[in-house]
Amino acid sequence: MRRLLAQRREGESITWRVRSAAEVLGVRERAVWRWLAAAERDEAAAAAPGERTAYRGRFVVTDEVRAMLGLWKGNVAAVHRELTARAARGEGVSPPSVPTLHRAIRRDLSPGERAGLSGGERAARKHDVFLARPRGWRNQVWETDHMQAPVLVDVDGATRRPWITWFTDCATNVITGVAVTPVYPSRESVLAALRSAVLREEPYGPFGGLPEKVRVDRGKDFLSRTVTAAFDVLDVMVEDLPAYTPHLKGTVEGLNRAVEGMFLAALPGYARQPRPGKRPSRPKGEVLLGFEDFTARLLDWTRWWNTEHRPAPLRGRTPLEVWQDDATPLRDVPATDLWTFTLEDAGTRTLTTRGVRFKRRDYVGAWMTGQAGIRVRVRFMPHHDHRIEVYHAAGGRYLGPADLADQATEEQIAAVRRARATRARRLKKDLQASQRERYAAATRPGAPRRLGALTTAQAGAELARATGTDLSDLSLPDLIPPAAPPAGWRTPASLAALTTPGLPAPLPPGRDSASVPERRAAPPITGEDGDAL
Repeated sequence: MRRLLAQRREGESITWRVRSAAEVLGVRERAVWRWLAAAERDEAAAAAPGERTAYRGRFVVTDEVRAMLGLWKGNVAAVHRELTARAARGEGVSPPSVPTLHRAIRRDLSPGERAGLSGGERAARKHDVFLARPRGWRNQVWETDHMQAPVLVDVDGATRRPWITWFTDCATNVITGVAVTPVYPSRESVLAALRSAVLREEPYGPFGGLPEKVRVDRGKDFLSRTVTAAFDVLDVMVEDLPAYTPHLKGTVEGLNRAVEGMFLAALPGYARQPRPGKRPSRPKGEVLLGFEDFTARLLDWTRWWNTEHRPAPLRGRTPLEVWQDDATPLRDVPATDLWTFTLEDAGTRTLTTRGVRFKRRDYVGAWMTGQAGIRVRVRFMPHHDHRIEVYHAAGGRYLGPADLADQATEEQIAAVRRARATRARRLKKDLQASQRERYAAATRPGAPRRLGALTTAQAGAELARATGTDLSDLSLPDLIPPAAPPAGWRTPASLAALTTPGLPAPLPPGRDSASVPERRAAPPITGEDGDAL
């Protein structure tokens, strides 16, 4: 446009140039002539031909309007009503029409800003542009994460949604290790998945070895003292990503999305995403998978992903082929050393004739015969209370395992669990019944009105029961009166009446009656008339 403007000012014929520019830009010839006229009036218009310039009085989106959009979740009609109400109160100018407000918002706010004001940071992130990391080489970087499977599974008679913990290699898309937990995972799940990821022996397959770096997302299990100590011993750097940045570990996040659509959605008990306000529906008579069956199917799918699946980023190759084509040397760790490095350290103990004392319980092993009196170091797998691993405190030599002495049978443990569950259900029911309150439905503005009438006798009986369970009300401070002070002490009459006569109070240590000086009685205080006060 600036070139056409300069040629026109020089007196050259630009008709054919305007026609050519219109064909290139895909607009009518009249539009180019109109842009050229606008550029002659204002040279700033030549920088953005066709854009509507701002004029005095045009409505623009201010910070106040942005705040209203965020408050009303992007509802433009609600923002217009708010602006109209403020103008009626004299707090601002009259707003434009709703279509004009829509046009101003589309003009002044980007699609990401509009989505963020309506749906939050996650919605705004969908309009961002992200760079792709270079592929690198195998075991250069791993990513790890927890994922709750949207599948209902039968776990000892209870319906639960299991959790999956896995490690994946960013260069080859290989799932190096996986662990399944019936309940919320802990550091024990991370350590179990890490062992399966590092070991390359059967049944873990050819994938594994030690990575150079592992990316985590601030999970407390991945950053626990035990897990970080294991990574430090294995010489693996941990990269703690900032919060709410799933795009920084896109490999494992993509795996979380892929496993649901490619595998979990076809399983019985799949918890389908319901519509807002609706409960997830399940077919009647659907038989749920057991935890063992679910774990077996997931491991089979993992094996298929590694050996047969051909992800688009790998350009027609399987993760196994990419792994085998990479000549990067692998760092292996013996299974015994890896087991030791991934155990939690509990410090040193003394081996006695009752075994090793750990968490107020005794652990014994056949190898302890004749070893009483030595100092040992205890290491254990978190939450596995039935067994510990014992090492020599001086040289670190492995001595052997130790099992819990006097361990309860499976029948006893099951009975205790049933009793605890029954007690928890009864307590929950009692608490809900005691705290349930009902209010009257209101059709006019007014204070909330509680429902539920009580007679005087019912209120008194309930207060009596509550008083009987309060330990502070059951205390009897005057049951045993204090002993009488020594005879030479001056005691107020009100306190002397509450003491036990004939039972002098014990003297302080190191003092006897002879060492207590006799106190003289103070002369009575008299008034002007001589009477004692």
